[in-house]
Order: sequence, then structure tokens, then C-alpha cells
Amino acid sequence: MDRKPTLEDLIGIEYAKLGFFKELQEKVAELETSNRKLEANQRHIQGILNGITDVMVILSLDRRISSVNRVFFEVFENENPIGLPCHQVFRRLEKPCDPCPVETACASNTVCRQLHIFPVRGQNRHFEITASPLRDSHGQPFNILLLKRDVTLEKEYQAKYYLAEKMATIGSLAAGVAHEINNPMTAILGFAEALKRRLPKLQTKLPREQWEDFNEYLEIVLSECQRCRSIVQNLLDFGRQKSDVFLQVDLNAIVADTLKLLQNHLKGYPSGHVGLELSLEPSLVYGVSSQLKQILLNLLSNALDATEEKGSIKIRTFRCNDGWVGLAVEDTGCGIPAEHLDKLFEPFFTTKAAGRGIGIGLSTCYNIIQSHKGEILVCSEQGEGSTFLVKLPFVDQEKKSPGRGPLLPHETVIS
Repeated sequence: MDRKPTLEDLIGIEYAKLGFFKELQEKVAELETSNRKLEANQRHIQGILNGITDVMVILSLDRRISSVNRVFFEVFENENPIGLPCHQVFRRLEKPCDPCPVETACASNTVCRQLHIFPVRGQNRHFEITASPLRDSHGQPFNILLLKRDVTLEKEYQAKYYLAEKMATIGSLAAGVAHEINNPMTAILGFAEALKRRLPKLQTKLPREQWEDFNEYLEIVLSECQRCRSIVQNLLDFGRQKSDVFLQVDLNAIVADTLKLLQNHLKGYPSGHVGLELSLEPSLVYGVSSQLKQILLNLLSNALDATEEKGSIKIRTFRCNDGWVGLAVEDTGCGIPAEHLDKLFEPFFTTKAAGRGIGIGLSTCYNIIQSHKGEILVCSEQGEGSTFLVKLPFVDQEKKSPGRGPLLPHETVIS
């Protein structure tokens, strides 16, 4: 039986091999082109991921990191996080966080959003964390996309806004209450002073003991009326908008004048109880002298109460390198409990015993400092003492205008 001729018989086997190699070359060229396109797409996707300003991490279902974007290395110190558990990289923990957004996202197969505060490079940061499952064709998660957005600054501004809004509301309420109290208090004080003027005429008509009691009671009424008037005035100062003219003021002079006002009161304390460390150069700010004295009076009064039994006080003025002038009142007294630090500037909050204060001193200070475009900061540890720092924009002598500057990196505003 005759064999049918093949293609190799007709064109020759060498020519058939040549065609095979040409086809192979074409396939290799197609693959190279495809690889270049894939590499270009990969670079494009990586560029998009690196352009995301949030920390982005791809996690396996057992919470191990398989990929990160460029922002990760800007925020966290870990040089090679690939393959490590997320709780070890982010929190320095040996076991998963509680609550864990990744665990919640895996269990529910839905997007999970949580807010967490944890230290990063030595500072507490507030993160909004989103854990989103990456699903296969059957809808089952095979990886977790984790996004961490730093919202620390937003939370600080939000807290300042809420505090300012609360201060404005309570200020209006305080002004209304003060006006209502002021009228009857003025009448009581007026009649008490009238009785005081007529008291000598009763001295000969009353027994000595009764006259002394009457005189003592009247002195108490006058003293308490004056105290109530001072409280009402503080409420009015806290609540109303002032139209005082801002002038160039030296904080060193403010300290000296305030200490003169307290000269008699300070005689009851040991010598050197209040120390001074004033700037050698003028600490100039734009402000209202009487209001700045009121700030120092309140801070110094609180420090004297804190060091009543033991301790000392130091008043400092200094120029900061960032465009501010600082006025600090430091004491080595009883300190402030940590749970009270975020409430210090709330109206009517006080840590003093009943009858020693009504809690509007620091609120008034806060209101005045805000009107001077300044900041007030506090650092305290119970049993160790407290430091209150008032920062005001300094007066640039060349430009004749207040300087401006951000907070120092290690300082935080109590709000």
C-alpha cells in the first residue's frame, strides 16, 4: 500500500523546522509585549497606591502583612513588615488587638470601620481604620485590605470647636444670670452700708455684747456681698464681648504689678514662697493689661491654694523660638488628678473644697486668652505639682505687629 506524502516530504523537514521557530519567535514576542504591558499596569497601580495618603496594607486571613504602600514607611518605623502579624507591627503586641477590625471583617465578610488611639513614634495618634475583605469569584474573602487614616489633627480641631461653642453658649447664660443677680445684690449691699453708717448711733442704746454681735454680723454681710459682687463681675467678664483697646504690653510689667496687688496676701506665706525667673529682654505682646493681670491672678491664686501646706511657686516669662511669648506659673503642690485635666477649663468645674471656689476662674482665663489669640497649656501630676503655660503672640518690634507660630511639638492643648 502506497504511503501518502507528508508536508515534510513536499517542502522538506528543514523548512518545516524553520516555520516552527518563526512561530515560536512570534509567540515569545507576544509574551514580551504582554509582560511589558503587565509591568506598566503594575507600575501604574503601584503609583496609584503610593499616591493614597492613608496607610494601606494587604493582609492574609491569618493577619499577616503581604503588601504595603509607600505611606506605611513614612508613618511606621518597621523597615520590613512583610510576613509579620499586623498587631506586632502596629501595636507591638504579641496577640491580636481587642476589638480587631480585621477579625470583624473576616467573620462578617463586610467592611468594618473603627477608631483607635495608639502610640506612633512616641506620640499618641488617632486613626480611623477600615478593614475591607477582598473576595474571590465565589464571594469568599481571600485577603483583607486595611486602610489607616490619621485623623489626629481633625479630632483636635473638632474638640477646640466644640469647646469654643460650649464656652460661647455658657458665656451667654452666665451673663444673663449675672445680670439678674446683680440688681438685688446691689440693693442688699447698699442697705448694709447704710446700716453700717448708722451703727455708731446704736452703740449707746444697746448692751455691749449685742452691739458687738450686731457689728460682727453686719461686717460678715458686707464681706459676703463684696464676694458675691466679685463672682458676678467674673461671670460678666466671662460672658460679654469686650471692646477694650489692645495695646503693647510687657509681661514682665504685668507680673510686677500683679505681685504688688498680692503683696499683703503673700505676707502670710514663707519668705521666697513665690520665686521669679523673668526674661532679660522685654516680653512684649498686644493685649489688655487688666485682663492679663486677671489671668495671672487666677493662676497664682490656684497655685497658692495648691501649695498651702508645703511647696513653692515660680513665675517665669520667656521668649519662644516659634514666635510666641510664654508666661508660666509652676508649683510643687498637690497636683491635679489625671481624670480632671480635660475638665479644668469647663465653667463651674472646680477641685477645691466647698466655699473655696465656684469654678469660673480658669474658664475666664481661657476666654481672655482666646480673645488675645493665644493658647493655655497645662502639665500636672498628682502629688508632684502643676505647670500652667500661657502663650501669646509676641510683638515684632520691626514690623510692629504680633508674631504668629505653631505649638511646640511636645506641647498639647487641653480641650
